[in-house]
Amino acid sequence: MKKLNIAVFFGGCSSEYGVSLESASAVMRNLDPMRYHLVPVGITKEGDWYYYTGSVDAIAADTWQNNTDCTPAALSPNRKERCLLLLDGQGERKIPLDLAFPVLHGKNGEDGTLQGAIEMAGIPLAGCGVLASALCMDKDRAHKLAEAAGIRVPKALVVSRKDPYGLTEAFARESGYPLFVKPVRAGSSYGVSKVDRQENLRNAVALAFQYDGQVIIEEAVSGFEVGCAVLGNDALVVGEVDEIELSGGFFDFTEKYTLKTSAIHVPARISGERAESVKQAAKAIYRALGCSGFARVDLFLTPEGEIVFNEVNTIPGFTEHSRYPGMMRAAGYSFGQILDRIVALALERETV
Repeated sequence: MKKLNIAVFFGGCSSEYGVSLESASAVMRNLDPMRYHLVPVGITKEGDWYYYTGSVDAIAADTWQNNTDCTPAALSPNRKERCLLLLDGQGERKIPLDLAFPVLHGKNGEDGTLQGAIEMAGIPLAGCGVLASALCMDKDRAHKLAEAAGIRVPKALVVSRKDPYGLTEAFARESGYPLFVKPVRAGSSYGVSKVDRQENLRNAVALAFQYDGQVIIEEAVSGFEVGCAVLGNDALVVGEVDEIELSGGFFDFTEKYTLKTSAIHVPARISGERAESVKQAAKAIYRALGCSGFARVDLFLTPEGEIVFNEVNTIPGFTEHSRYPGMMRAAGYSFGQILDRIVALALERETV
């Protein structure tokens, strides 16, 4: 059987550039070389695109950028070509592509921008499409759609830089402390603060504005966070529910990638009935936001057993130790099997 040419995109013009290198390296190591031919496409922090021919280890170490292994490249805008154009000044050189697999996190990669370029080029896309990617990156709009689907969401206020600070103070007084301040469109907890008292609120808002032009202030939901790995287009497979145990603070960037003072339990330490309710809520949110391929749905479970929506990651962390593969592994799926299914789902979408 002819191998599929899969363009794996990594890096990105985003604060989550380094996280992407780790995830993309793991994806490339686990895509079956007997079935797939990899076409790595690296995007620098400045937004330059390169066809990369060096080692996967150099990607993880962020030493991949060099004159030997990198050729300037771009997707052909002609849908009938479905190829990567090599822009090395040596004439017209093209690499045909059967599939594009973006493994970028945050802005300019997970927010629908790269997905739009891929879909415009007519190349089958692994994972969520343009609309779902954009909606899930936007915490405010994602919450509105989840609420419309019958899922409780945190009380929140969205402000822009032109809004008077008094609006934020008034919401905080009404909601009470602690509360969370977040950029509306960012990931990996960049710019997120847990605010315990009024005197820390202004600085938290200023920090969030460093990552986006809109900031969302949310009530702190009591309880703990649970997650669901969802895989599928129409028929959905859900991994085992996981649970984040915190010793204090919140699940910020450091905790997500080091687990210094926190732990992740798979399966979550909840009853089977409660886990099934969480899975059904995750499916409802996945469908309400138009997700396809794969995504991780994050929720809160209150002491009273109520499920509250947090966010959806359309390209979640994808190392062997990340939450998404961990939840699917607990449900009986190896990393390689997950990737095979993601590829199959992308090709399936093309035929409908």
